[in-house]
Amino acid sequence: MAQQATTANANGPIWGGADNGADSTTEARRELYLKLFSGEMFKGFQHNTIARDLVTKRTLKNGKSLQFIYTGRTKSEFHVPGRSILGNDEKSPPVAEKTITCDDLLISSAFVYDLDETLSHYDLRGEISRKIGYALAENYDRRIFRAITKAARQPSPVTLSGFVEPGGSVVKVGTDSSTTAGDAYDSGMLVNAFYDAAALLDEKGVSGDGRVAVLNPRQYYALIQDINSNGLINRDVQGTALQSGNGIIEICGIKIYKSMNIPFMGKFGTNTTMNPRASNDNLGSFVGEAVDDQSASTTPDGQKTVNNYGPADKFDHSCGLIFQKEAAGVVEAIGPQVQVTSGDISVVYQGDVILGRLAMGADFLNPACAVELVAGIDTSDATTGWDGSGTVSTSISNADFT
Repeated sequence: MAQQATTANANGPIWGGADNGADSTTEARRELYLKLFSGEMFKGFQHNTIARDLVTKRTLKNGKSLQFIYTGRTKSEFHVPGRSILGNDEKSPPVAEKTITCDDLLISSAFVYDLDETLSHYDLRGEISRKIGYALAENYDRRIFRAITKAARQPSPVTLSGFVEPGGSVVKVGTDSSTTAGDAYDSGMLVNAFYDAAALLDEKGVSGDGRVAVLNPRQYYALIQDINSNGLINRDVQGTALQSGNGIIEICGIKIYKSMNIPFMGKFGTNTTMNPRASNDNLGSFVGEAVDDQSASTTPDGQKTVNNYGPADKFDHSCGLIFQKEAAGVVEAIGPQVQVTSGDISVVYQGDVILGRLAMGADFLNPACAVELVAGIDTSDATTGWDGSGTVSTSISNADFT
């Protein structure tokens, strides 16, 4: 007697692990895909942006700009018996305002072809989403770091007769007369510059809370290699924690981060030509990418940058930033978001456009909280634009930044 065949029925797919009962329609499945993709984009964004949490951030709602108020210093005086107390005669403290406007919408997008997804053996959308997050984060950080550089070159926005408020500062890495750009990588010179910067911030009365520095990766690793001789960090911190670049190293209370998005020597990324042990082979087009000019109302590709982030030629000697979180501010009108086409559009093109977007703007707030590190320029001669004392002179106050 022939054995009766039995039919085995699979339990069916579990759509992303979600319990949606009998609802296994294409629409239901796509909703889950979108949630997964959004998470990937945010992960890519958060893991590659550091500046967002190091400065003052505000959310912009129902407006194009956000106002910040400065309050200068006031004085104390002894009371004279019998005299009315009606406020000091200078009518201080002086007050000024700063308005930060949101730039135009920043986007990063990609088209995903349905057939490519079908044939690929990996999560194509997840990989694309991470790249979109990286692109947005890179632009986000670059604008904030340029705003902090701008702060270091500004006088105080608060003015009142008889009251002088401190502005930003520039500190030379290396000797005053040296024009060697490679001084920026010298760990000993960097440490000395950090102590000078810390003293300047102390003398201005800047809070010690939230002081950080952002250096180029090669500078960061130069400091790590010199740990045994300069005692920069706790000896218990070792391994991956030490090399993560997430503020493990401290010099005089200043946490140090690394980023390729500071305007380092007029470039974003590592300019390996200054390091004799580094090879320029196979580095890719994104390493050493030139700083673009964002002093005009539009960038070369037509994107509007309402806030002035500065002309490219003003960053040729910049090699690091030391600042407190009040140095710059960022306003967000639209935080990192994801949009994906669907329906008839997907049918017509047999694929989806995946879009990441955000709308933000950045500018300086309190210049006294910002210090720019420079190298490769002679600061001993005031005619070069630097007065040699760590403060920017009038000739390099950069009218394009005001």
